[in-house]
Amino acid sequence: MQPYRRRFLALALQAQALRFGEFTLKSGRSSPYFFNAGRFDSGAALASLAGCYADAIDAAGVDFDLLFGPAYKGIPLATALACEYARRGRDLPLAFNRKEAKDHGEGGRLIGAPLAGRRVLVVDDVITAGTAVREALATIAAAGGSPAAIAIALDRQEAVAAGQPRSAAQALTADTGIAVIAVATLDDLLAFAGESAELVAQRERLLAYRARYGCAAA
Repeated sequence: MQPYRRRFLALALQAQALRFGEFTLKSGRSSPYFFNAGRFDSGAALASLAGCYADAIDAAGVDFDLLFGPAYKGIPLATALACEYARRGRDLPLAFNRKEAKDHGEGGRLIGAPLAGRRVLVVDDVITAGTAVREALATIAAAGGSPAAIAIALDRQEAVAAGQPRSAAQALTADTGIAVIAVATLDDLLAFAGESAELVAQRERLLAYRARYGCAAA
């Protein structure tokens, strides 16, 4: 496992962004784990998280020249990532959207650097159904930008629905041709749990969940 993946999972546990138990997801499925990027709620936690994102993105070798954070959770994530890249010596433009158009002042739905002519990296926490990310891609295209890739924190690697072998991330890539870069995946979490005396008890439940809901291999 890449060091940044292990760092991310340890950080997620420390911040309680990654928890184990019984959780009912929006899909109605009962999951033995839950991930909430909103728990990275301090400057230090966000800075460490941004370092994990940057390492994953650099490892993927994607070409981009602007960061875009979809409202709402994508906004602090993209902002923290912009700060991390500046710390590494790369000053990237940043943009994000509003949920509702502003009809006074500067107006519109977009805030930040112009997207026209830019290769845009979308930064978000997870892809569940893919609806929010698809809306972001449409917004970028309408503003003259070219989506380069989508970076997320965790890929749960589970089928979108019964009878649908692909995950939301796989379906998005198949439909749009745009790659999804995950800092870590359920496979990584399983490996991480197997290495930890504290988490090894969770591994069987994670394996059972993957057997029931896991997507086909990429």
